[in-house]
Amino acid sequence: MCGICCSVSFSIEHFSKDLKEDLLYNLKRRGPNSSKQMLKSNEYYQCLFSGHVLHLRGCLTAQPLEDERGNVFLWNGEVFSGIKVEAEENDTQIMFNYLSSCKKESDILSFFSEVQGPWSFIYYQASNHHLWFGRDFFGRRSLLWHFGNLGKSFCLSSVGGKTPEVAHQWQEVPASGIFRIDLKSTSISKSVVLKLYPWKYVSKENVISEHVDSLIQISATLPTFVSVVADQAKLYLKKPVVPLNMILPQASFDTHCSNISSVPPTRQTLEGILADGNMKEIVQQFIDVLSIAVKRRVLYLPRDENLTPGEDLKTCDRKANVAILFSGGIDSMVIATLADHHIPLDEPIDLLNVAFMTKEKTIPTSFNEKGRKQKNCEIPSEESSKNVAAAASPDKQFSVPDRITGRAGLKELQAANPFRIWNFVEINVSLEELQKFRRTQICHLVQPLDTVLDDSIGCAVWFASRGIGLLVTQDEVQSYQSNAKVVLTGIGADEQLAGYCRHRVRFQTHGLEGLNKEIEMELGRISSRNLGRDDRVIGDHGKEARFPFLDENVVSFLNSLPIWEKANLTLPRGIGEKLILRLAAMELGLTTSALLPKRAMQFGSRIAKMEKNNEKASDKCGRLQVISLENLSIEKEITM
Repeated sequence: MCGICCSVSFSIEHFSKDLKEDLLYNLKRRGPNSSKQMLKSNEYYQCLFSGHVLHLRGCLTAQPLEDERGNVFLWNGEVFSGIKVEAEENDTQIMFNYLSSCKKESDILSFFSEVQGPWSFIYYQASNHHLWFGRDFFGRRSLLWHFGNLGKSFCLSSVGGKTPEVAHQWQEVPASGIFRIDLKSTSISKSVVLKLYPWKYVSKENVISEHVDSLIQISATLPTFVSVVADQAKLYLKKPVVPLNMILPQASFDTHCSNISSVPPTRQTLEGILADGNMKEIVQQFIDVLSIAVKRRVLYLPRDENLTPGEDLKTCDRKANVAILFSGGIDSMVIATLADHHIPLDEPIDLLNVAFMTKEKTIPTSFNEKGRKQKNCEIPSEESSKNVAAAASPDKQFSVPDRITGRAGLKELQAANPFRIWNFVEINVSLEELQKFRRTQICHLVQPLDTVLDDSIGCAVWFASRGIGLLVTQDEVQSYQSNAKVVLTGIGADEQLAGYCRHRVRFQTHGLEGLNKEIEMELGRISSRNLGRDDRVIGDHGKEARFPFLDENVVSFLNSLPIWEKANLTLPRGIGEKLILRLAAMELGLTTSALLPKRAMQFGSRIAKMEKNNEKASDKCGRLQVISLENLSIEKEITM
């Protein structure tokens, strides 16, 4: 993963040899292993390229890259399939070699159509003054743009800066396709024109309407001096996933609705569904394709190979290379189980579990069964006391729902593989710490998104992926910081498998047809709603977010299934939503977690209850407002 940036100026008075200090600071946090800048200028324009690399694959390759013809490449991505990259090779160099061999526009588009994996890129073609840029189909890597000075300059960057006057002008580059700008022509005409090469289905169904809608929607968000136009040759990128199967069953589902209360959310219910041979086969196919997606995301990392033969795996000082955002819910449990199948057995796995301080009263002083002293704890209610006992947390103020299910999930994983070292990292966040880091760092990363929901999830994911917390074992509690560079997250499961409450509401009001449309909408907006934000937030720690549920082959497999083979919302919560995933969990040997109902991260971690209780998720969040700091150096001295 990398922090990439290209700042373009079309007038001499706006030429600069350096990026603004605040923007450079944010970019360097994303790529701590290598930083490099390159200036390209002529009589028409100046391009300042800035690349900051997090080394994960092959030889460390500094960016930006330049070839003998003066072409320049910045790459923030991972090639997991489609283009051949050997385990010891660096995909940045492979990508640039392919691009340099492309002779015409269609070659570039065909090439990117084959790449499977998350990416954003910036590519400068020196001979024709073209600047290409874009994001993958799902928008799994962040890329922002900012147009300033009435078209005399613009900037592309993985992350925005902290200057309040400019912060609100950054926008996410839409994951609608690949864009191209003719820099020389723009300089001469004084008009910024972006050419869009959109994603389209090979079948070309509804191609024209899709294309027109994209142009209209994108243009509406840009300054009046910037226009987006279609390619006259109608060139396009081939969509990497098959269309969503919208077929409806011949028999009505209505007859099942009256029997909801009679179907208990138990293991026996799931076992009864798996007794259907056809369903069992579908579930196994799903496990196979998801397992491959996880495997691609946990292998080919730099690993310590210096262990002596016969060394005790439990005592050797091995560090985790992979961490998982872990609530103990069905999504993270399945990912952890599959990761366990592929990560070397002598390598720990970090399970990152975040909790925000609750306002419940606590006991002044108490001791746990090992005699560890706990201070300043409040007196909980009878029900809360039961939860606290289940959590076995060193600080009862952080006994939130996700902590309880997380510890239960840990026990299930330990029972499944007692030979693995599972590092359950309890990340406890106080109100003071939340407000401090939101103000100095997180608000700049969440931008340009600005809702209460963005604030809650952005902050929760930032603290979780930072990985600073307590490692709790049977014998001791010790401070711990996860240094794993790869962070797996379960995003994409709820969107595809009807995991949200709104899916159940839509089904109850509009049936399966309405549910299909809701899921189609979810996938269509996931780039702008979630993924760019999460990439910026996780990447701020010099770590890379990876999304197994959004692997192209996983999405294509799920898209190919009719809705009733993925979810059955006539069944109660804890079974009906994400049904195929629950069945997969059963087949993988998970039982308790397979029956847990969906709980949103902001509620499970209790960040949503920390400051205000009367807000709607869609409200604009005043806490994310970017404010001026007297001295930027203050931010740099903060220990993250």
